[in-house]
Amino acid sequence: MIKATYIDHMGEDLTVVNAARVSFGKKRDVYQEQEDYRLIHYLAEHGHTSPFGHCFASFHVKAPIFVARQLVKHKFLRWNEISRRYVDSEPEFYIPEFRKAVKNKKQGSGEVINSENLRIRFERDMVSAKHKYEYLLHQKVCPEQARMVLPQSTMTEWYWSGSLDAFADMCNLRCASDTQYETRLVATQISDEMQKLFPVSWAALVKISGHQAEVLTKIRPFDKSERNRAKEKSKANKLAHERVQPQDLNQMWYDGDGGELYE
Repeated sequence: MIKATYIDHMGEDLTVVNAARVSFGKKRDVYQEQEDYRLIHYLAEHGHTSPFGHCFASFHVKAPIFVARQLVKHKFLRWNEISRRYVDSEPEFYIPEFRKAVKNKKQGSGEVINSENLRIRFERDMVSAKHKYEYLLHQKVCPEQARMVLPQSTMTEWYWSGSLDAFADMCNLRCASDTQYETRLVATQISDEMQKLFPVSWAALVKISGHQAEVLTKIRPFDKSERNRAKEKSKANKLAHERVQPQDLNQMWYDGDGGELYE
C-alpha cells in the first residue's frame, strides 16, 4: 500500500563529473570508471555537493498522512500533494501491523503485537471515520471542513522531485534503523531507484550498508605506476601535495582525473 514510484530523471554519474570540471573548461563524453569514480567520491567526502545538484529525479508517492508530514520537512525537494479541499473521493486508510511501545522514544517502537482484536477495532474506527466524513459531505459541508474528521492513517499521494544531493540527504536520515518503519519504506524505495540511476554518486553520498558495497568492490585502487603518474602531474602543475593549503582544495578537485588527491 505504501509505494514510491519512479516517474522521471535527468542526468547520470557523468553529469556530476562534467559539472565539477567545467570551471577548467573540461568535458568528457564517456564516463571513465577509475578516474571519475575517485573524483565523485572526493566531492562527496569533502562536501562539494553542487555538482550533484545537476542531476534530478521525480517520484509519485502514496503513503499515510503521518508519513507525508514527516517527509515534507526535507528542504530543497519539490512537493505537490493531493488536496481534500478539492477532492472528496472515498478515503483509503492504512492498516498497520501494530508494534509495542518502547522506553527509548528515539527508537520509536518494538516488536509486532499479534492481536486480531486490536486490528478489528482499528478497522472499525476507520470505517466510522469514513462514515462521518461522508455524512458531512451529504449535509453539504464543504470538503475543506469535512476532511477534519479523517485520521492521520488516511492515505495521501504526492509528486516529489529534487536533486541528487537533496534526495541523498533525505535517505541518509530516513533509511536509518531508528526511523519509523512506514517512513523508512518510502525512503528505501527511493534509495533503491536512485542507486540504479546514479550508482557511483549514490554510493558516495548515501552512507547506508548494502547496495553501495557492490559498487565499491568493482573499483580497484591506483597501482604503483598510476600513483607515480599522479605525482608527476601534481609537480608539473606546481601543486605538490605536501605544499597544498586547505583553501586550495576547493579548486584542486576540479582538475584532471583527481589522481593527485588520492595518492
